[in-house]
Amino acid sequence: MLNWIYATLGHVWGPLRLFDSFFFLAAIGFACCALVTWVILPKLWPALPTDRGRAFAINAEQSVGKPISAGLIFVSVFFVASLIFVPFDARSLLTLPFILAAMIVGYLDDRRGGFSEYQLAAMDLAIAIGASMVIYGMQPVAIWLPGWREAILLSPWIATPVATGIIWLSINATNCSDGVDGVSGSLTATALLILGGLLYAVIGNEVVAEHLKIPVNPEGASWAIMAFLMVGCIAGYLWYNAAPSLVLMGDAGSRPIGLLIGMLVVATNNPLFLLLIGSVLLLNGATGLVKVALMRFFGLRILGGVRFPLHDHCRKELGWSNSQVLVRFMLVHLGVSALLVILALKVR
Repeated sequence: MLNWIYATLGHVWGPLRLFDSFFFLAAIGFACCALVTWVILPKLWPALPTDRGRAFAINAEQSVGKPISAGLIFVSVFFVASLIFVPFDARSLLTLPFILAAMIVGYLDDRRGGFSEYQLAAMDLAIAIGASMVIYGMQPVAIWLPGWREAILLSPWIATPVATGIIWLSINATNCSDGVDGVSGSLTATALLILGGLLYAVIGNEVVAEHLKIPVNPEGASWAIMAFLMVGCIAGYLWYNAAPSLVLMGDAGSRPIGLLIGMLVVATNNPLFLLLIGSVLLLNGATGLVKVALMRFFGLRILGGVRFPLHDHCRKELGWSNSQVLVRFMLVHLGVSALLVILALKVR
């Protein structure tokens, strides 16, 4: 909306040109989302359902009775902020209905006490398919990979299923990583920051992208604004989720955040960025999904001595405290992500 105000009235009042700056929109949007979430979250969380504990989770009893589904609040803030700060003609805005759908599915799951695994998988798949079709528009897509100099042109019948798989995996890996105060929010916010920076300064920048031999995404800056808006919302939430937490994001927060991370990876046109930037998220959450799937459908037992999500293994088997899990996971996440992203950009 702000960009539209500039286009309509910019010739009348010069300072409105700030609304044509994607950097300004991202920065102010981040600050507004953080402030609004910080102010309204404690006012609204008494109306949220409360946590009833989770079977087999370590220290689950410590969360019993706390408000859950804070994502219902801060994702709603993100939705409104996106309409304000993201240009109306951006394709990324068309994905907002899927963000809301993921939030609603998560909230219903929190409130009901749980859908079945297959119901959630089917709903996540439907959301992922819809988001993929909107992002790529059923058009051929040029993707790029480390170690492969030329872009690879994929038909929409290949690109859309690949994007769907990336988004579906991101939703579920992020959801499984929730469970320790501050960990999921910190890891996802870091991933969103890196993706937002890449889309704004590298993949969305024609000069830099050409220098690095990367297919440019003309809407990279619009995606970056959405990334920074969500980081602002998560920052406001983390103020109250820092150990010992006062409120939990629940599936209403983790599922739409995972969806957004997956969509941003798809927007980079490099499917490996889910692994490069979300390495700890995948290791913490998605590895458990693979373990269960192999055992349930193929009778294969792997990593029998490792408890998943991995943060539960660290607390139960290694004796780490919640604070140690947070700091150590963040250190590994930052180090690995920074190294792998630099290598991916330079090894062409």
